This record gives sequence, C-alpha cells and structure tokens, in this order.
Amino acid sequence: MTSATSTDSTARKSYKIDAVARALLVLEALGESPGLGASALSSKLGLTKSIVFRLLQTLEEAGYVQRDEERAVYQLGYRVALLGEKVGREGALLQVARPIMDMLRDETGENVNLVVREGTATVVIATREGLHSIRLFAQTGRRGPLHAGGASMVLLAYAEPSIRDRVLEGPLEQFSPHTMTDPHRLRAALKLIQSNGYNVALNDLDDGAFSIAAPVHNAAGEIIAGISLAGASVRLDEVRRASYIEKVLAAGAEITRRLTLS
Repeated sequence: MTSATSTDSTARKSYKIDAVARALLVLEALGESPGLGASALSSKLGLTKSIVFRLLQTLEEAGYVQRDEERAVYQLGYRVALLGEKVGREGALLQVARPIMDMLRDETGENVNLVVREGTATVVIATREGLHSIRLFAQTGRRGPLHAGGASMVLLAYAEPSIRDRVLEGPLEQFSPHTMTDPHRLRAALKLIQSNGYNVALNDLDDGAFSIAAPVHNAAGEIIAGISLAGASVRLDEVRRASYIEKVLAAGAEITRRLTLS
C-alpha cells in the first residue's frame, strides 16, 4: 500500500510546473497581503528576489498583478477580478441549469447544450448527451461562431448592436452548404429570432443536425446564455419540432426564474 501510494505521488509530481506553482504562490500572497514589494514577497515565499521579480513582471504584463509606481509595491490586477466575476456568474448558472438540462434531455432523448457568448464567439459550458443511437453533440469547452448554430444565433440576436455589427461586417465562415453568409439574410433571421423568442437552426453549423434554442436571462433581465436541444435532422418532424420548441422555451424560462430567485 505504501509503495503504491509513493509511486502515485511521484507520478503526479512529475507533471508539476514549478514556474506556474510559484506564480500561484505570488498571487495568493498578494491576495492575503496586498501592497507587498518584490523584497517582501521574496522573504515571505522563500524565493530569490530575481525569481519573484520575473514572476511579477510576467503577471503584470498579463494583467494579473498591478504595480504602484510610486511605492514599488504590488496588488492583484483586473484580470483576477474578471476571472472571479466569470466564475461566480457561470457557477451560479451551471448550478441552476443542471437539473433542468437533465430533465430536458430525459424528456426528449436529445442532446442539451448550455452556451454563453465571449466577445464575438460562443463557448459551450455544459452538455447533456442524448439517448438516441445516432447522437450529435458538442463537447464542453467547444468554441464556435455567433452566426451559425441554434444558441449562437440567439445570443447574437440579443447582443448589443456593436457586437452584431462587428460579426455581420466581418468574414462569415461557411460551415455547411446551409450556413448563412449573406449579412442581409442574417439580419432578417436575427429579427425573426427576436420576434419569436427562440431559434430553429437546421444544418447550418453541422450538416445533418438541428438545434432549437431559447435565451436565458439573469435577474437584471440581461440575456446571459442560450439553452439548446440538438440532434439529427432526420428526427425533427413537425410534431417534434412544435413540442421541442415548447420544451426549450420552458427550460429557458425555468432557468431564468431560478436565477432570479437565487
């Protein structure tokens, strides 16, 4: 037992990157005691001053620490605050959305995705794999465009005008023969999504796949995510289409309701 434990521990240690570990120590030290200089950090962490200085310079350039020029001391930077805000926002969203995503998947047998916007791209932050033998599903962490896909176009439709303009004026990649790359057609499609309150995408991002999506709002009424039901296009007959739209809208509304109460 001792030998196996020792071997496992050694294997884990072999993956450790010392520079990353030291950088994290610097961040933690500044979180506990903001306003330390390189010398004080060196003493506190037991690292040489030259190593601490290089770590601070690297972290400062990336926005994770901020230097007071007059006093030559450091504190945590804006990037740490942004990460904390993102973790808090998406953490609450995921906690609320999980049981609703499970229920939607179980009721339909289709794949369920939760998608957020990051700038002019989208990121899948949670998925539930469908129950059918033919499954088409996105991996958690998958980045995608805003101009194709069920939840992506929902997020684009409700994004601020500057984001929509930037996407529609830029190059519009074609992912399948059905991807809309004409800005005029896209604007019309986005207006229809705003009018309907949902989006039905057929074969535009992945040929042979459908996606039906609805928005998720936060307590302030802002649209922060899109929830989508996705699967093989051959399964989407008119009866399922109507039923799926109703269920996705209900799922988005329930996540919104729970976020408002939390």
